[in-house]
Amino acid sequence: MALVLWRFVLALVLSCCAVAVIAPRQAPAADVSASGFPGSGIPSSGMIVSLDHAVVVKLPPDVATIVIGNPLIADTSLQPGGLMVVTAKSYGSTNFILLDRAGKVLVQKIVQVVGPPDAVVVYRGIDRETYSCAPDCERRIALGDNAAYFGAATNEVSTRSTMAVGAGAPK
Repeated sequence: MALVLWRFVLALVLSCCAVAVIAPRQAPAADVSASGFPGSGIPSSGMIVSLDHAVVVKLPPDVATIVIGNPLIADTSLQPGGLMVVTAKSYGSTNFILLDRAGKVLVQKIVQVVGPPDAVVVYRGIDRETYSCAPDCERRIALGDNAAYFGAATNEVSTRSTMAVGAGAPK
């Protein structure tokens, strides 16, 4: 009953008060086969990655160094087989540069980190709350949320994780 009441109140707030702003849909990422560097999996126009998501990219041959403009926005990790994983960490735009052993620039691309496509952002005055609505709306931990809301959602996730680990421990 409480869950039904909570969903009704949430629907009422979102529809009647007109305080919800639906986050824009993620722009389609460039086709990774249409690359500026033959044989690589790097789009010629750069990359668009949703926050908290990762993209696997095939590196061109002869890459010796990877330079990340701002690893707080997006970071990379190397994987076997000439693969690189680009992980979106916070909103914004940064770049990565791939160099060969002689220091020659092989590839230089922009990485843009955008919000998740299923997010609904609710503003209550200056306080912000984020929900993931796919298909039902549930709390989501997102950068920029009100500290109390963010803390409450984080505590719920932490408590649930602790309980799950404790329940699986041998007795």
